[in-house]
Amino acid sequence: MMLILTYDGSFDGLLTVIYECYYQKLKPYDIQVEGEKEKDFLSQYLFIETENNKADKVYRSIEEKISSTALKNCYYAFLSDEDTKNMGIYRYIRLGFKQGKDVDSLLTTKTVADLHDLARKVTRERHRMLGLTRFSELVGGILYGKIQPKYNIISLIAPHFAKRLGAEKWMIHDAGRNLLVVGNQGKWLMREYKMEEEIMLHEREEFFRTLWKEFHQSIAIKDRKNPKLQQQFMPKRYWENLTEMK
Repeated sequence: MMLILTYDGSFDGLLTVIYECYYQKLKPYDIQVEGEKEKDFLSQYLFIETENNKADKVYRSIEEKISSTALKNCYYAFLSDEDTKNMGIYRYIRLGFKQGKDVDSLLTTKTVADLHDLARKVTRERHRMLGLTRFSELVGGILYGKIQPKYNIISLIAPHFAKRLGAEKWMIHDAGRNLLVVGNQGKWLMREYKMEEEIMLHEREEFFRTLWKEFHQSIAIKDRKNPKLQQQFMPKRYWENLTEMK
């Protein structure tokens, strides 16, 4: 019977699963988020409860026995939300504990190549969102940015905007995942939040939006328009939240 381990969906939860696999010598066929998939009666399911002390031990072990880069790769791959991420991270860490810091040089090994691919996708979208996040001024002077990224990168872009916006009060809302980051004075926090109430824009916001659109149109050179290249750097899935594309 195939063993399927389930957890609460957090990164600490996944690290706890990996801890139990190592110390209890569990060999899972798959690792899943509890309740995310319909259970197969031919498989054995075991829910692993998150324990921060166990997660911390795995966290430190990855840093010390493999590398800080490997830890970053695991976290970025986790944020990809791909179905393959759980087992991919599990296999990568197992291989890393055997190979040590050299694991990331095994580029032709499927385990490493697949993990790197997930991490690269998240890194690429993080970079894009740093330039494609648009803020609107709300009543009260709060800056509000709505994003709908493919990957769960809101926690990766928050430090950048915390530094860039300084003393401004600001929010970034991942509408697809109901996540909200709130920042002020260089600090930020993230929480789950479903935006049900209507956003109240400041009375001067429409004026600035119009100015931004006019600026965008004025600098465009018609003879050099290249829609395919534009979509390569600014995929259509982002356009809904870009002022200049409305």
